[in-house]
Amino acid sequence: MSSAQFQEAQRLPQANHRLHRRKFILWTVIASVVAAFAAWLSAALNLEVWVMFIGFIAWFTRPTSVRNSSAAMLCLWLGIAVGAVSHIMTGALFPLLDHMALPAVVFLVAILIVGLRTHSIVGNMLAWFLGMVTYFAAELDLAVASFMHLAIATGIGGFAGYTCQALNRRFAE
Repeated sequence: MSSAQFQEAQRLPQANHRLHRRKFILWTVIASVVAAFAAWLSAALNLEVWVMFIGFIAWFTRPTSVRNSSAAMLCLWLGIAVGAVSHIMTGALFPLLDHMALPAVVFLVAILIVGLRTHSIVGNMLAWFLGMVTYFAAELDLAVASFMHLAIATGIGGFAGYTCQALNRRFAE
């Protein structure tokens, strides 16, 4: 290898590193701006910002495509619904099973969610469990308005995830 070739080989990784660093910084700034706007919008609509971030997190559980991320959002929303159903089932079974009602319902819910793990659309276990956690942590009444509240807040987060992904594909990749 000649001296000129050696110098050129040394220069290429540095140029690549600078390009990679610019993309890294741009990706970080885009994600931060989108997250900040989503947080502002959620607060402006009197929605809990943490619920919006659940949607943001769910979107990125499988960020390889819009289809996968949309499926993650579906799993999140189904998890919220299953959380509500499991809450009702536990209450209904408590007089019959006493303290075994909760483990019985958890077992049934886990069978459902874990059993779906290989399904291409509803197989995102993490998103399902995020939905269940969201339902229980929100401590909302069992009402249509409560589910709309959670769906809108997590939807803002999911849309923020989509926006972040789309902008980064356009400008940072």
